Amino acid sequence: MNFSIEKNYRNNESLRASFNRLAEKTFGLNFENWYQNGFWMDNYIPYSVVIDGEVVSNVSVNACNMNYKDRIVKLIQLGTIMTDNDYRGKGYARTLMEEIMKDYEGKVDGIYLFANDSVLEFYPKFGFKQAKEYQYTKEVTISNECEAVMVPLKDKNDFDRIVEILDKTRQNAQLYMVDNAGLYMFYLSQFMTENLFYIADCNSYAIAETEDDTLILHTIIGEGDVDDVIAAFGSKVKNVVLCFTPKDAHGFDKNELHEEDTTFFVKGKFFEDSCNDEYMMQAITHA
Repeated sequence: MNFSIEKNYRNNESLRASFNRLAEKTFGLNFENWYQNGFWMDNYIPYSVVIDGEVVSNVSVNACNMNYKDRIVKLIQLGTIMTDNDYRGKGYARTLMEEIMKDYEGKVDGIYLFANDSVLEFYPKFGFKQAKEYQYTKEVTISNECEAVMVPLKDKNDFDRIVEILDKTRQNAQLYMVDNAGLYMFYLSQFMTENLFYIADCNSYAIAETEDDTLILHTIIGEGDVDDVIAAFGSKVKNVVLCFTPKDAHGFDKNELHEEDTTFFVKGKFFEDSCNDEYMMQAITHA
């Protein structure tokens, strides 16, 4: 069957609509609002097999440059990996992976992805290796009441303001994504519109959520001390789970991260050089 490989076609309305239909069918996701709000930029590049004008298979490239211990590392993350049920078993995903490797291998410091359990034998064929991530947690006792103020994210003005903050503000983390506010906004503008908080005492923002007495802290935007930010969420918080790697892990428990149906695969020099380092990719930057 004749097919073409189409790349970076976000402004092609017909292909974008077809891509969204497949993403909806596969993951229950739709990228249209993200596009209409201006957050689908050149950092997110779909590589798609197209047959008769329809996207039937896709692997997307995300430019995920990272600030790691105060140096910039050029990485790409592969995501939105999907093939329509009617077109599986025809080698389209392999064709797309080969095209991406041709375009990026040796030109970036590393490539990574998160795979589900059904495809664990697929990625090693392209030189990927399974890698470990480590998560930091601790129990806390906080005496003060909650001082973290929710910053509403309701419309484009609110979204644009947080993009500017993300672009201009360092994060208090050992490893965090830079130059790609759009990927943060994929979450903040759709699923986490009530999860941005401002902590006045340390002039920092936190992306966070609470489940019962547990604070799940996704990142700190600003130089605010981790413990001060945690304390700002008040006495109801008894446990803290960090979804990023703190610069200073003193006082935290460290455990290898195990997520259901998720395996971290990596290749490239950065991951070879840091294979003994104990970090995690920010959960909010998973594509």
